[in-house]
Amino acid sequence: MVKKRKVPMRKSIVSNQMFPKNKLLRIAKNKEGIILLDPTGKAPGRGAYIALDLAEVRKARGKKIIDRVLAMTVEETFYDELEAYVEHVLARRELFREDDE
Repeated sequence: MVKKRKVPMRKSIVSNQMFPKNKLLRIAKNKEGIILLDPTGKAPGRGAYIALDLAEVRKARGKKIIDRVLAMTVEETFYDELEAYVEHVLARRELFREDDE
């Protein structure tokens, strides 16, 4: 009998809902205070997770949630980069989902 693997769950900082880790994007703040997107989930530093959903990204930008969670001022360019990355990931998932059907 094959054992089922436990799916790691993480909480989105915007919606406070638990999601499987692969449905979230990690945002990391390193020791130098630089914030970066961490799609691998392995970058060193303090991490926060956000769902791969444009509505959550826009809400995080409007309410400055990432600033609050990571205790620093986040540049608008980072939010632009985050939104572009989420759009890209969602477009890829949609593209490959259509190919599988």
